[in-house]
Amino acid sequence: MNICLFSAEEITKPLSKKDERGEHIVKILHKKAGDTFTAGIIDGKAGTATITDISDEDIFFTFEPQSEGKPLYNLKMIIGFPRPIQLKRLLRDIAALGVKEVHLTGTELGEKSYMQSTLVEKGSAYKMLLDGTVQAGSTHVPELFLHKTLKECIAYLEDHATKEHSHHILRLALDNVNPKCSLQQAMTDLPCMSCENPCSEGKMVFAAIGSERGWTNKERALLEEKGYIRSGMGQRIMRTETAATVAGAVILNTLGYLN
Repeated sequence: MNICLFSAEEITKPLSKKDERGEHIVKILHKKAGDTFTAGIIDGKAGTATITDISDEDIFFTFEPQSEGKPLYNLKMIIGFPRPIQLKRLLRDIAALGVKEVHLTGTELGEKSYMQSTLVEKGSAYKMLLDGTVQAGSTHVPELFLHKTLKECIAYLEDHATKEHSHHILRLALDNVNPKCSLQQAMTDLPCMSCENPCSEGKMVFAAIGSERGWTNKERALLEEKGYIRSGMGQRIMRTETAATVAGAVILNTLGYLN
């Protein structure tokens, strides 16, 4: 736990020692009255908490905000619904990377039952995003969106892109079936993405990754029609969760965020 995150309401109240965060502070970090720990407000400021007292039941502390927290990066990922066990790991890992938005979508070859998972309704999906955010020592949690079809998902993104990012958007579709180019080439060959410091210019990347069985030709045609460049990451076939994490890292590195 690289940061203890609290809601805006929690940050002003004592923390129960039975809470997961309280147990971590006392049993793992071995903190005592007078000690400090890294803390932050979910989707808000990061700073330092100072323990003023520890009773039999609660940890009393004050919080001093010191920064706006680590910002999320200009990357929105479209991901075909994976198996629930994969989804948990995927959400945690790409949240740790700092992806701005995650758009889970049904696909033509995806297993329909995966979309019936209760991970989202019961809060497990958000918990994984929160866990990834804590791992990164960040306060800002990626937004999660659900879509029934790829067509619906793309339409939603394009509608909001018109309002938020009307220019400098690179659209990528990961595909190991006859990709047009490598992911690295797609990122570096375009003038709008290869300037000296692209991440400071407000550029945005949309990256689409299919479910376990990949895209259909109909979906490939839709992606290409909407301006997505079909690109690959070598000859090896990866799990959806692995492909999402690797692609996210390659994209963010090329944009200069990981320098």
